[in-house]
Amino acid sequence: MGVLPLAEAVNQAQARGMDLVLMAAKSNPPVCRIMDYGKYKYEQSKKANLAKKRQHVMQIKEVKVRASTDTHDLETKLKLVRKFLGQGNKVKVSLRFRGREMAHTDRGADQLKHVAEQVAEYGKPEKMPNMEGRQMIMVIAPLKK
Repeated sequence: MGVLPLAEAVNQAQARGMDLVLMAAKSNPPVCRIMDYGKYKYEQSKKANLAKKRQHVMQIKEVKVRASTDTHDLETKLKLVRKFLGQGNKVKVSLRFRGREMAHTDRGADQLKHVAEQVAEYGKPEKMPNMEGRQMIMVIAPLKK
């Protein structure tokens, strides 16, 4: 419509039964649009809800293993890790040491490295194995598709 005085723009909006909405206040002259403001707000909220629906919230799932976990049991845990990574979640693999097992932390580190190697096609270690008290923890993030 071009540059109009404020009073004339407001009169034109009222004549059409619509609102005069300020779009860019900092430009010179300020940019306004004649539109139905209620409908505009509704459409914006619909777009926001749709965007919120489409996004995936990443969670951290935890799988606990032991340094002495047998191969079959470990395969079951690995299946679970692969499932979580396939769903797009991070996986925290924690290995707890009890009693005299603290003397053999190298076995635990080897166990976690084995887990990382087995799930390499689904995810990569984000946080390498490190000791936190009596636990050794590793975080695996899913690979981007």
